[in-house]
Amino acid sequence: TGGENVFCAEVENVIADHPAVGYCAVVGLPDPRWGERVHAVIGLRAGHTLTLEQVVAHCRPHIAGYKCPKSLEITTEPLPLSSVGKVRKDVLRARAKAAEGTCR
Repeated sequence: TGGENVFCAEVENVIADHPAVGYCAVVGLPDPRWGERVHAVIGLRAGHTLTLEQVVAHCRPHIAGYKCPKSLEITTEPLPLSSVGKVRKDVLRARAKAAEGTCR
């Protein structure tokens, strides 16, 4: 994001408005060029498909380009929740890093 602030809830709200999206969460992942990049984890509604390009095209009219996801994980698993019902973004971040082979 090049040092710009990105509020996850803002991006999540825009993504959640897409008709194919059942649920979503957004986390920041390390990026060698920009410091951090926006990564979306999306659960789809039954019978739908979605690509990163489609997510970005949906987001662009509503939020700045640097806030649009640069990577995407489509999942069928429920989002991991804490004991108080909040999304465990640390788990999502670690899972995404591990999938990229960058988990330390």
